Amino acid sequence: MNSEINFSNVDEYIAQFPDDIQQKLLKVRAIVKENAPGAEEVISYQMPAYKLHGILVYFAAFKNHIGFYATPSANLALQAELSQYKMGKGSIQFPNSDTLPETLIAKLVKFKVEENLNKLALKKAKKK
Repeated sequence: MNSEINFSNVDEYIAQFPDDIQQKLLKVRAIVKENAPGAEEVISYQMPAYKLHGILVYFAAFKNHIGFYATPSANLALQAELSQYKMGKGSIQFPNSDTLPETLIAKLVKFKVEENLNKLALKKAKKK
């Protein structure tokens, strides 16, 4: 990844990578869009990010993996399914040498959508 570039959109971000990595990034993007209809696609921290009543997820490509950032709550909720991957507090590394775990990525996105909608409902309930 070229850290000198300021990306204005996700297409620009994805275009900088070799074809095989672009295909993985495009797949992640498609999974997020399919499972978070209506989410706004932005660049945040120089990575693709998706917002729906707050940040849902980020993703980024690195030399040896695709980083997926769904926050600590999502990692904790799906920790058994994520156990085979290297993880940080709110990050997961999907090795470039492996097939993307599409179903798992979809579950992470759905979890975040539900979490954000629940937070919004709570906020609205408190205002009444």
